[in-house]
Amino acid sequence: MTATSTRHAITILGTGHIGFAMALLLQQAGDYDILVADRDPARLAEVAALGVATRLIGDDTSLQAAIDGRFAVLNALPFHRAVPVATLCAAAGVHYFDLTEDVASTQAIRALAAAAHSVLMPQCGLAPGFIGIVGNDLARRFDTLHTLRMRVGALPRYPQGALRYNLTWSTEGLINEYCNPCEAIVDGVRTTVPALEGLETFALDGVEYEAFNTSGGLGTLTETLAGKARQVDYQSIRYPGHNAILKLLLNDLRLRDRRDLLKDILESAIPTTDQDVIVIFATAAGLRGGRLVQESYSARIVGTELAGHRLSAIQLTTAAGICTALDLVAQGRLPQQGFVGQEAVRLGDVLANRFGVAYAEEGAQALEKTA
Repeated sequence: MTATSTRHAITILGTGHIGFAMALLLQQAGDYDILVADRDPARLAEVAALGVATRLIGDDTSLQAAIDGRFAVLNALPFHRAVPVATLCAAAGVHYFDLTEDVASTQAIRALAAAAHSVLMPQCGLAPGFIGIVGNDLARRFDTLHTLRMRVGALPRYPQGALRYNLTWSTEGLINEYCNPCEAIVDGVRTTVPALEGLETFALDGVEYEAFNTSGGLGTLTETLAGKARQVDYQSIRYPGHNAILKLLLNDLRLRDRRDLLKDILESAIPTTDQDVIVIFATAAGLRGGRLVQESYSARIVGTELAGHRLSAIQLTTAAGICTALDLVAQGRLPQQGFVGQEAVRLGDVLANRFGVAYAEEGAQALEKTA
């Protein structure tokens, strides 16, 4: 499916790396009327150069004006703005999508959605987001699901230093993942497990990795699979040695209690990079037809160039996820009001979508051809 049947007016809030990528993907699609709003004039100018309408917002009144009357709002602001923006969208009857990994924000948005006449769909990125769609697809292949294990990493293609890591997305979001409790299903019971624990090592396509518990990646999947699986968990993938250094910083030096300082340290010491790779690896085991079987899903995604702009792998996958969610609602392929979890999305619908094709084999090249 390559287009929506009606030209819809949408607002993108935020002009960071992901907001810019969202504007670029939707502008290249050509059938959404796009407004991008932010408080940073310099970044708005970069988006305006794409030929997209922009608006400077600096208070609740200007924010409300950017929301009222739109078909949908795509929120790429920091996670602490998720609930306030979702509240405004629900009151205005405007569809709402975001990328938050913050569990508390998602729970608050779900509560808002009970009385909403528009869609409230948080967690539409990579993890949470696409990995939940993959996990649910794997789970549905079994008569009885025993274990579902999901692993995702946004990694530098050319790692340097002891951490072997570069900043590729929100530092605040990264710290949340490393510090907050992690939802899981353990022995059939929904629970939380500590971040940074559960360390494991594995090889994929000849490359050695480690993985450990991090917060937020499962979205609402533990609720969906409660009573249906023995073990469900999510871990972030890193190169070997990363976990030990994080434990030193967060536990021994107590920086988990000084997150602003940790953010300053990470941003001053670890360079950003556009030369990244997304690694996705999910496995499920259970009974089908009376036999114990295992199913797996893996993908390795790099960035691409689109209309003369370089998109990193994390920009591409995150923006593709939220744009796909928008497209599927606009096409009537998803519920049209209330809370919509990622599990409502079929993996086949994502991979067949003009934006979701970024997740498919040779996805970056396919995306360039459809733009």
